[in-house]
Amino acid sequence: MKRTWMIFALLGVCLLSGCATYHISTQSLAEQFANSGTEAKINVNGNDLRTITVLDKKGTKEELFVTRSTGMKITKKDGKHTTVYFDTILLTDSTLSGCKTHFFNSRIKPIKFADISKIELQK
Repeated sequence: MKRTWMIFALLGVCLLSGCATYHISTQSLAEQFANSGTEAKINVNGNDLRTITVLDKKGTKEELFVTRSTGMKITKKDGKHTTVYFDTILLTDSTLSGCKTHFFNSRIKPIKFADISKIELQK
């Protein structure tokens, strides 16, 4: 019984500490997307970035490898937020769009850069 409890406690700690959150400014995002292109994925179109430079919670720069599971939470100035997969993000004319799923091409309503207050990435 005690061993089972220890295993569940260890799994809980691993799950809670496994997701790191990183931040990026809209200006830095636009600069890093400047040389990227569009890539056709299985069911959706997205960007071809393989790495992105972000800031951790201490403000230290880190190079984050982009995978299919890299998530991006966009918080707008009105407090509303949208979560998309980073590899589906496309930037066009100072607007950002992406998909909430990899299964079908259901793009979110484009968000203007001027309306974004915070961008967070999770691996």
